[in-house]
Amino acid sequence: MFRPLFVFIGTRYTRAKRRNHFVSFISLTSMIGLALGVVVMIVVLSVMNGFDHEMRTRVLGMVPHATIESTEPINDWQSLATQVKQNPQVTAVAPFTQMQGLLTNNGQVSKVLLNAIDPALERNVSIIDNFMKQGKLDDLTPGSFGIVIGDKAATKLGVGIGDKVTFVAPEVSVTPAGMFPRMKRFTVVGIFHVGAGELDGYLGVTNLQDLAKMHRWKPDQVQGIRLKFDDLFQAPRVAWNIAQQLGEDHYYARDWTRTHGNLYQAIRMEKAMIGLLLLLIVAVAAFNIISTLVMVVNDKKGDIAILRTLGATPGTIMRTFMVQGTVIGVVGTAIGAVLGILAALNVSAAISALEGLIGHKFLNADVYFIDYLPSQVQSQDVVMVCAAALVLSFLATLYPAWRAARTQPAEALRYE
Repeated sequence: MFRPLFVFIGTRYTRAKRRNHFVSFISLTSMIGLALGVVVMIVVLSVMNGFDHEMRTRVLGMVPHATIESTEPINDWQSLATQVKQNPQVTAVAPFTQMQGLLTNNGQVSKVLLNAIDPALERNVSIIDNFMKQGKLDDLTPGSFGIVIGDKAATKLGVGIGDKVTFVAPEVSVTPAGMFPRMKRFTVVGIFHVGAGELDGYLGVTNLQDLAKMHRWKPDQVQGIRLKFDDLFQAPRVAWNIAQQLGEDHYYARDWTRTHGNLYQAIRMEKAMIGLLLLLIVAVAAFNIISTLVMVVNDKKGDIAILRTLGATPGTIMRTFMVQGTVIGVVGTAIGAVLGILAALNVSAAISALEGLIGHKFLNADVYFIDYLPSQVQSQDVVMVCAAALVLSFLATLYPAWRAARTQPAEALRYE
């Protein structure tokens, strides 16, 4: 197969065993450094993608994309839902009522956001059914005063299925004997585990009619309706438009960006900044190729002079050493890409096994929004990393190749 002269010589220099073993060692370390830089970038970007994915699918799958609420209890939420569903971007609607308070049991206390739902409709807007460890949402029947809580809250309170917990509302009841906090006994009918400390520790779910009684409302009155969208990033704009159409004097909209938007934006910003910083590692490894090729040029001055006397042009000499440096970059990048993809696909299992081995959790759900290390390999990130490494490797070949092209045959052969 025909190959240009500069490709033939450049690849031959790459494969050949040099007299100067130090040059060979530097070349090898440049290749290894480039491969390690690519591995680290792919793994870290995959982990950041994992956090982004878990944030969108788990946390934002549990909390409302948006809600339409009123300052007064809503009597006919069905007709309101019918109007809202006319918007083509709204895929599902479900009623809800909320109340903050405390759950107590045997002296243990845990704060809770009690979210009252209709179990039949909640599945359309929430993925809580996917994370039920014990019990099921259908056990939240009207009048039973059942409650579903996260496993962290259950552990803290020391309760399981069938146990009783006391809900203390942030209101008081005035009686002839004085003022007393409003309390109600609930039965634990389900326990869920999302993996997010904020949800597993502080979210409780009960039936709409039961919480309406706590609010002293009619059984069919609700606080608002929860909306699910095709594109959750359109939620702020669409929800605001819906509230405008329904009448600002009676309804207002809230969306997920007010509760979890800062966390999501922080993840996206961290991915960009960490990617930029790690790119410097790849750049350092790539520019090690400069020192490698400079040494090779000094080692091959005699060969360069002979090629020049045989008619090779400065351009041919320059392209020869550019080929050699590019081969180092291509091989290092290819090895790094393969190892990086393998590492990214297995990093979650590896960290989980390490946590089990040493008995220590690296991610605390009280600090982070999940308690495990996620990873998701995205092809565009792999392509971006490999392209950046190859471009930097190519740029690193220009100066040494230019120096080789300027070699004068007479000067190089003077002492040969």
